[in-house]
Order: sequence, then structure tokens, then C-alpha cells
Amino acid sequence: MSKLKPEDIAFNKKIALRIKQLRKETGLSQSKFAETHFIDRQIVSRWESVNDKRGVSIHTINRFCKMIDISLRDFFDSDMF
Repeated sequence: MSKLKPEDIAFNKKIALRIKQLRKETGLSQSKFAETHFIDRQIVSRWESVNDKRGVSIHTINRFCKMIDISLRDFFDSDMF
């Protein structure tokens, strides 16, 4: 696997922060969000980690969007991007 460019790392961090922001807007902690959506809390933690070098796939972002009932357009329609 090739090394990520700084702009790719910055983009991954923005995605993680956006997931965290939107999850917090649900009013649920990581644990409660995971429990509500039948996933492991560690998965939510990894999605929100700005230090995870792998980042989150578009499929995972789409899955997350469905969990909180927004579109991908809504996800990326943020000043973060």
C-alpha cells in the first residue's frame, strides 16, 4: 500500500470529524449509537478516529448516512469540505 499524501490524510480527518459531528447531533453516545444500530462501539470509534490511516470507505459513509437518514449529498454538504 502506498503512503497517503498529506491532502488525503486531511480529507480522511474531515470525514471522521463529520461522522462524529453528525453522530453527536443524534444525541447518542458512541455506545448508544452502536447499540441502536446493532454494530460494535469500536466500529463507531474507528469511524470517528482522526488517527486511523485507513480512513472510511464511501460504502461505510453511505451506510452511516442511512443509519441517520441523510443522503451522501447532505453528508458532504458541509463547510468542512
